[in-house]
Amino acid sequence: MPDLDLSARSTASYDWSTTALGDAARWPLPLRLCSDLLLNSPLPTLLVWGPETVLVFNEAYAALAGPGYGRVPGGSVPPVMPPPLAAAGAALAAAWRGEAGVLADTALTFRRLDGNADNRFDLRLSPVRDETGTVRGVQIALAPATAQPAQEAVDDAGLRILVVEDNVDSQYLVCEMLKAFGHEADGVAHPDDALTLLASQRYDVLFSDVSLPGMSGVELVQRAINDDPALSIIFASGYGDTLLRHLEFPYQSLQKPYEIDQLQDALAKVVRQPGRR
Repeated sequence: MPDLDLSARSTASYDWSTTALGDAARWPLPLRLCSDLLLNSPLPTLLVWGPETVLVFNEAYAALAGPGYGRVPGGSVPPVMPPPLAAAGAALAAAWRGEAGVLADTALTFRRLDGNADNRFDLRLSPVRDETGTVRGVQIALAPATAQPAQEAVDDAGLRILVVEDNVDSQYLVCEMLKAFGHEADGVAHPDDALTLLASQRYDVLFSDVSLPGMSGVELVQRAINDDPALSIIFASGYGDTLLRHLEFPYQSLQKPYEIDQLQDALAKVVRQPGRR
C-alpha cells in the first residue's frame, strides 16, 4: 500500500461542486460531521449517503481500492458495488433500519489495475441519523480482521453507552465515534433527559461532561449509581480533576480536548472489568 498523506483533512479540503452532493457548505450537519471524521480516520472507511447510494470515502480506502476512485473522495454513485457494500448484505440492510453491526473476518477482493488484492477485515457498520432520528446514511469502517465470529466480537467489545454533553455538535461527534468503534450510543444534552433514559434502559457506561445545565455531571452520576451501582463512569472535563478528587465511587476521567485513543483506552478498561454484565 502506498504511503498516505497524514495531514488533516476536512470536507473543505476538496471541491465537491461537481459531485452529486454539491457544495459542502450546504450539506446537512450529520453528513458534514461524519465526512470530517471519515476523512481523518486511519482506517479505510466508506460513507453511503441517501437511497441513491452516494459514496464518500477516505484516502486510506482509496489506496486500498486502487487508482480508479479519483482525486475527490466520492460524491457520486459507483458504477459497480464496492466490495464492502456487496459483502455487508443483511448487516447493511439492518444498519439502514438503525442497527449497528460488526461482520468479523470478512473476505474482500479489490479489483485493481495491478491485479486483484484479497484482504480480510472486520466491517463495522454504523447508522448515521439526522436531527429527527431518521437514518440518512451508513458508515462502514474496515478494521483489521480479528478472525472471530461476528457475534463473539460484539459480545466482547460492544458496550451500551449514554453520552451526556450539552454541546450538540460535540455530542453527535462522540456518539458517531463510539458507534464506529462497535458500541451502541445514545446522546442527550440535559441531565434530566439522562435520568429518564437511565430509568427506562440498561447502560454499561455513563459518559458525562462535568459541567452541565441544571445539575453538575457529578450530581448526575451520583444519582445514577444510586439506582445502578454496576454502571461504569467516565467523566469528560475541561477543568482537570479538581471537581472529582473526593468522589467515593470508581470512575475514569478524560481531560478535554481528549484524543480518540484515550477514549478507546477508557472503554477497553470497562470491557476488561471482572464480572462485567
